[in-house]
Amino acid sequence: MKLLTSLSICILLFSCTKDKVADTIIDPNCSDTVSYSTEVWPIIEQYCTGCHDVGNSTGYTLTNHTNVSSNAAAIVGSMKGSGFQFMPQGGEALPDSVIQKIQCWISQGKKNN
Repeated sequence: MKLLTSLSICILLFSCTKDKVADTIIDPNCSDTVSYSTEVWPIIEQYCTGCHDVGNSTGYTLTNHTNVSSNAAAIVGSMKGSGFQFMPQGGEALPDSVIQKIQCWISQGKKNN
């Protein structure tokens, strides 16, 4: 009986893990406040919305703050090729400074500023 109870607890504990990157991203030493409207959105618009717009079949629509904010971990994971398909698909890796800008915005609370 104890073995069955222990086995059940182990199954419950290990079956609740996530396959994707957590929404918490380590603070990349941000010194300035990052603005969504003047810094983050232009990056998303330039590199992402060509494929991730309304009506796409990619599974991600990145056309406004709500969409970008709720998919922030996936965006950074894709830009880094860490836990997600590397993006931009078929393009060159984005500069670390661009990725860091997104990470700073996330660590600062993903504000709609």
